[in-house]
Amino acid sequence: MLTVDFTRFPLAPGDRVLDLGCGAGRHAFECYRRGAQVVALDQNGEEIREVAKWFAAMKEAGEAPAGATATAMEGDALNLPFPDESFDVVIISEVMEHIPDDKGVLAEMVRVLKPGGRIAITVPRYGPEKICWTLSDAYHEVEGGHIRIYKADELLAKIRQAGLKPYGTHHAHALHSPYWWLKCAFGVDNDKALPVRAYHKLLVWDIMKKPALTRVAEQLLNPVVGKSFVAYATKPHLPKADAQ
Repeated sequence: MLTVDFTRFPLAPGDRVLDLGCGAGRHAFECYRRGAQVVALDQNGEEIREVAKWFAAMKEAGEAPAGATATAMEGDALNLPFPDESFDVVIISEVMEHIPDDKGVLAEMVRVLKPGGRIAITVPRYGPEKICWTLSDAYHEVEGGHIRIYKADELLAKIRQAGLKPYGTHHAHALHSPYWWLKCAFGVDNDKALPVRAYHKLLVWDIMKKPALTRVAEQLLNPVVGKSFVAYATKPHLPKADAQ
């Protein structure tokens, strides 16, 4: 289940990509399949080890084209272990809402991104997220949980302040918003509640089968109740006078 739309955020074979806060690796895997040179970085060592295993399995199965590479590593988003201008593309998906110093993370991403490079940022959308916070304190008051809810204008302003130029936005995963509302209403750790179990089965069926009906329904509902807000931006080239 991808949050970044690669029709709006195209990759070229050989692009050097950083998936920052990669989690289970869903975007890193897609970039690898598309021929990129991928670095998946996360502070969670257990998840990184799983991502590394999947990279190896994908290589063994021939899922990545020739020339594609993939590395999984532990690291700190506020102190990235890469030289300036190392990457053509940076993806950070559902991460910034967890980090107190979000401006510091943006600064690090801009530092390692090449001029002309592209960045994709996804965060929970304000409206659906606010409902989750209202229904359940346990949803966000946990160690490592969500510490803020972004309004779209607020996030775009921070992106611009970091020196990036936004070029597009959209919403994603409308069908997932009701699932999280049910989870919050019945208890975030209560997977046995019938409405939660039933809706989870629907989501699994949708992910596996990708039926046209739910694809169309989600496209229609995304502008209204999409769970994620997605922003795309570029790092401008310096004017020649400033670059010298």
